[in-house]
Amino acid sequence: MRTTLLLGDFARVAEGKLDVIGGGWTYTGPDPVTMGLGIIVEVPWDQANTTHELSLSLLGADGRLVVLPGPDGGEQTIQLATQFEVGRPAGQAAGTPIPFPLAVNVNAVPLPPGERFEWRLELNGETHEDWSLRFQTRPRPPAANSPTSF
Repeated sequence: MRTTLLLGDFARVAEGKLDVIGGGWTYTGPDPVTMGLGIIVEVPWDQANTTHELSLSLLGADGRLVVLPGPDGGEQTIQLATQFEVGRPAGQAAGTPIPFPLAVNVNAVPLPPGERFEWRLELNGETHEDWSLRFQTRPRPPAANSPTSF
């Protein structure tokens, strides 16, 4: 399967089409980040009408799940797991891949400043180098009243 991933400010799927607003950025923060991830999975013709497993995880530069403060004072990670199935549209030529659009939005994620991150996609338990999307948070600027050395 082929995939396309695009990071932006907001993503949605409407009428089978993917919309990404403010798309294409790779540098954000350092304040909490709101982001939308637009994904298109091209399902091969011979894999239509079959259930597929999809998972998406937010990883740090070390390749491990990013651990964030949870709402109850504990810790949490950002992961999504779902199943999907696409059907073959009537009249579509045999062999034509069938797109499956997906939009994932996360709000006000308190990512550490000055670090690199990666969204990694898995399909049916497999992943590939091009099934990921990397971005970085800006370092926090020095406080206005902090001493500066030359």
